[in-house]
Amino acid sequence: MALSAFDDASRCPEPAEIEKALGETATLWARLVSHVAERYPRITEQWSHAGKKFGWSMRLKRKERVVLYMTPQLGHFMVGVVLGERAAKAAHEAGLPDAVLALIDNAPAYVGGRGIRTPVASEEDLAPVRQLVAVKMAP
Repeated sequence: MALSAFDDASRCPEPAEIEKALGETATLWARLVSHVAERYPRITEQWSHAGKKFGWSMRLKRKERVVLYMTPQLGHFMVGVVLGERAAKAAHEAGLPDAVLALIDNAPAYVGGRGIRTPVASEEDLAPVRQLVAVKMAP
């Protein structure tokens, strides 16, 4: 089974299908997309199928830079973010929850940064994601 609720590589999921899969968290998905787009103009949405293991996910991009990876699952969604070393260090000063900091600290460091995924199933899950975006997008 793929990480995404959508694994059929032959077609991108339709908005109604995504909403149905997300259930009550569809409003959280929409609010997160709006939040990022409002604070960081010129955000585009790009759907991508990353293979059988991962399925379909949406990338929120600013020019060529991926701000967030959003993967729909059944009843919730996963948010992925890649932080450069400077942003990973700044995350410790941003007041993020210990669980999120542990994800960052335990993520392998690659040339492109440290990649983490965190689930969003409730309103409380959105605050750390917003903080991660702010840390990533800081000048």
